[in-house]
Amino acid sequence: MASPNGTGYLLPAGAQGLANYPHARTIPSTAKTIFVSGISSRRADGTFEGCETKPDGSYDLDCGAQTAAVLRNIETVIRGATDGKRGLESVVDATVFLMDMKRDYAAMNAEWNRIWPDRTKAPTRTCVQVAALPNEKILVEIKCQAVVSD
Repeated sequence: MASPNGTGYLLPAGAQGLANYPHARTIPSTAKTIFVSGISSRRADGTFEGCETKPDGSYDLDCGAQTAAVLRNIETVIRGATDGKRGLESVVDATVFLMDMKRDYAAMNAEWNRIWPDRTKAPTRTCVQVAALPNEKILVEIKCQAVVSD
């Protein structure tokens, strides 16, 4: 296997997107799949990383900080589900939900590319803009699937 999350397939160079992800990923049939629910930047104390409350009660939201926290939270979930044996390297597919594609895509993508600098080892990905997420303090949520080989 080329990577812990299977083998990536890439279209020719001219067909590449702005982010590091393959167009497809093949995984071994003997692997276990972990389905990770949509994860936000919520901390254990109920606050959200990348969200500062202003004096007027509004919020200063940072999609880059939120994306970094979301990916850390996903890593924690996968490590917990695998007794610490696997992490983000096992993610094979992800769906990213953004509140505002125009405003937040670059910041989200920068964090994504920091975690997966090599598109051949990155998960496949879909990114969509949504009308709402479960809390007004959330700019990004990610759900994914990870594959773990014994």
